[in-house]
Amino acid sequence: MTEDSAGPGGVRQFATFLLDGLLFGVDVLTVQEVIRHQAMTRVPCAPPVVEGLINLRGQIVTAIDMRRRLGLAPAGPGFLAMNVVVRAGDGVISLLVDEIGDVVEVNPSQFETPPDTLSPGIRGIVTGIYKLAGRLLLVADVESVAAVDAVTD
Repeated sequence: MTEDSAGPGGVRQFATFLLDGLLFGVDVLTVQEVIRHQAMTRVPCAPPVVEGLINLRGQIVTAIDMRRRLGLAPAGPGFLAMNVVVRAGDGVISLLVDEIGDVVEVNPSQFETPPDTLSPGIRGIVTGIYKLAGRLLLVADVESVAAVDAVTD
C-alpha cells in the first residue's frame, strides 16, 4: 500500500466492514466516506463485479459488489448494501458491503501473513491478517480490489 496509517509504535488504523460474517479492513487513509445504499445505474458490458455507477454529489463513482469480487454467495433478495467510498489510483470507487464496522487500531505484533487456505478470491486482495480479540481482521488492498479487469468469473 502506498498510503500508510501507521502511527507511533507502528500502530495502524483500519476502517472495517463485514461481508458474509468476515471482518475486513481498509487503511483508514484511503476512506473518503461511508454512506447508505444509493440508487445505481447499470453499466452494459461491465465486468460482473461492477454493480453499477452512483452519483455522489455530482461525482460518478463505480460501485464494486464485494461479494462477487470475493466469490461469496449473493446476499439475497431485498438486501441493500452499504457503500464504503475509497480512493484508489486516480479516482474513487465504492465498495458494496454488508455492514459497516468501526475504525480499529492494531499493533504490528498482531499481524500474520494470509494463510494459503483462503479462497482464491479473498487471497487476491488480502495483504495480511490481524488477530483481534475473538476474531480476525482481513486487510484488503484497495488497489487490488479496484483491479476488476483481473477478475475472471
